[in-house]
Amino acid sequence: MLLPVQWLLRQADAVVVIGAALTARAAGAGFRRIAGWLGRPPETVRGWLRRFAARAEAVRQLFTVLLRAMAVDPVIPAPAGGAWADALAVIDAAVTAAVTRFGVFGVPSWVWVSAMSGGRLLAPGWPA
Repeated sequence: MLLPVQWLLRQADAVVVIGAALTARAAGAGFRRIAGWLGRPPETVRGWLRRFAARAEAVRQLFTVLLRAMAVDPVIPAPAGGAWADALAVIDAAVTAAVTRFGVFGVPSWVWVSAMSGGRLLAPGWPA
């Protein structure tokens, strides 16, 4: 079965919804507040946040490799204040590099993240 790029593997919500939760957490919001904003069960949001927190450093490393592979003259983001913020900063830089390189504008950033992770951003065992 093929998975549309707007979805992550084993997730019932679109990647833009999950990405909004991850971004809100980086800004300091708690899982209950995020769940209220998104209209999702708090347990679901807490699960997303826990899975991302457990792999934030590995995600940062992987997206740094992707950034260096896609950008002509990559600029690695400075530390942003913790593993979570650092991972999101590098994800943003890698997405910007991909959009610039491939010239595909108008696609939401988190859809790019889904594509770049093969839909496995929150999947068990990823990144290996």
